[in-house]
Amino acid sequence: MNKLDCQSASEIVIFGALGDLSRRKLLPALYQLDACGLINEESRIVGVARNEHTDEEFKATVLENINTFVKESVDESVLARFMARFVYVKLDMKEVSDYANLAATLATSDKTRVYYFSTPPVIYGDICDGLNHANLIADNDRVVMEKPIGHCLESSRVINNQVSRFFNENQIYRIDHYLGKETVLNLLVLRFANSLFTNNWDRNSIDHVQITVAESVGIEGRWGFYDEAGQMRDMIQNHLLQILSLLAMEPPRDLSAESIRAEKLKAVKALCPIDRSNIKDKTVRGQYADGFLNGVAVPGYLNEEGANTVSKTETFVAIKAEIDNWRWSGVPFYLRTGKRMPVKHSEIVVHFKAQPHNIFKESYSDLPANKLTIRLQPDEGVELQMMNKIPGIASQMNIQENKLDLSFTDTYNDRRVIDAYERLMLEILNGNQSLFVSRDEVEAAWTWADSIIDAWHATNEKPKPYAVGSWGPVSSISLIARDDRQWVE
Repeated sequence: MNKLDCQSASEIVIFGALGDLSRRKLLPALYQLDACGLINEESRIVGVARNEHTDEEFKATVLENINTFVKESVDESVLARFMARFVYVKLDMKEVSDYANLAATLATSDKTRVYYFSTPPVIYGDICDGLNHANLIADNDRVVMEKPIGHCLESSRVINNQVSRFFNENQIYRIDHYLGKETVLNLLVLRFANSLFTNNWDRNSIDHVQITVAESVGIEGRWGFYDEAGQMRDMIQNHLLQILSLLAMEPPRDLSAESIRAEKLKAVKALCPIDRSNIKDKTVRGQYADGFLNGVAVPGYLNEEGANTVSKTETFVAIKAEIDNWRWSGVPFYLRTGKRMPVKHSEIVVHFKAQPHNIFKESYSDLPANKLTIRLQPDEGVELQMMNKIPGIASQMNIQENKLDLSFTDTYNDRRVIDAYERLMLEILNGNQSLFVSRDEVEAAWTWADSIIDAWHATNEKPKPYAVGSWGPVSSISLIARDDRQWVE
């Protein structure tokens, strides 16, 4: 990130400042922005939580987190400036009278206030009530909401309505951290700045698309949350649909929030419904069973500590998604995500159609189709698989498959690949909503996802078991094999 002019002064108020998200992501992201000179010297960071702490005790916790979660060497001069920004407010977020404590801290400030809700979404409404009660909402203030918002369409509407009573849509920033990843942002450049792809990004050239987000971890003690959510609500409805919408959207008029959001929304709304009539043909859901990961025995989902041993919650989902419009008619998008898979691995693979006629049969009887791979993590980058001649004087034209590999680490080795939250926090301070999710997008995603969840409940079938350390249930292989295709692994 290049050093730019400092943003206007802000009061950055983090509700849930002692929680895991704040400690691991938000505070390190703000430190990095400060190191780049991207936070106004008069901006403050106000930590809000229920615990009893002095400012100094809170700063000690912040310092510990910076030293733990910032990967690069910490600059002591930046750290001193950064730590001086912090104040702490003890607050019961469900008790409106407590917000007088926050009002006292912010009373003398006329800066733009950024309220970051790093809390469970069910109390977003309580926080808004408290802020309103303390007269702490102005037209230029912003509110940041972590997703998933709700657990279905109806509950998301309840939460959005609670917040919308006090904040206009242009003040609301709904975060999906995948939209801050460099490789996801690069999709816009890849698609719309290169005629090679712009002119071949449709049903005429593309055979199918695969999106895989694999996690090697399990539920990591989050039983209370995860067993109510599952992989469909936690990953598909959030991250994978955001990736899909960027891949499938029509070219926006410009890079404004309005233009990008409008085209993404059209793509999600064009998804063909998956319901009780086609659920078995279009989806597979699984649940990890006992197995081995990196040579270590790992318990299955139902054998985790504190588990509900009869749970039907899915830890793996594979979906054949289709888009009902002119650009993508007949092009399936295969989505796959799961926990306790062999590696942590996220990528997009665009499979182009094979050449209709092969003039190189003597050296290569069956020409493979070109393949574009966009690696989201680890080793972010872009890779294009194509055919190339083997150098030599042989009379026969010998060819082989090669890869053009643009690794971000190798190509931009003098630049740090920034964390998604750094980018998103900067856009919030800038007042730019283009990387954030509109309410209409949230509701369109839930409408599609709810239909799938309803169909699963109607069948009353248990998720298919798969061993820890595998790529999911065998039936997920069948899902794509029925179309004479296979997963990239």
